[in-house]
Amino acid sequence: MSLIKWEPFFGDIDRFFEDLPAPAGSKFGWDLAIDVYEKDNKVIAEMNLPGIDPERLNVSVEDNYLRISGSREESKEEKDKHYYSKEIRRGSFERAVRLPSVVEKDKVDAEYANGMLRVTMPKLTKPVSESVKVRVK
Repeated sequence: MSLIKWEPFFGDIDRFFEDLPAPAGSKFGWDLAIDVYEKDNKVIAEMNLPGIDPERLNVSVEDNYLRISGSREESKEEKDKHYYSKEIRRGSFERAVRLPSVVEKDKVDAEYANGMLRVTMPKLTKPVSESVKVRVK
């Protein structure tokens, strides 16, 4: 039989953080998980964003990062509601992920359907020049 050291202090700390409400818009309050993969010479990113108005989504590619931001607002606040639990996060969010390859920024396409955002980015076929010749005067 093996012995397991009892450490009550660390278990108490874990329970304390599990019970804290997450601030609106934080990564812990939103499910900002994103899948990034390559298929047919394209980098594809998929993100679940249920209940988001596509007009409130901003998708950009800059400095080899994909940046997705937006917001989910409550339609109208009703004063007579008495919540027992309020876990659906409202407010703004943002997520940026480094892309595994250089992509053609002017050919990026984004589609939102059934709560899923899918961003398709064709990989750059011609190499990008890392250096620039500067003429010395």
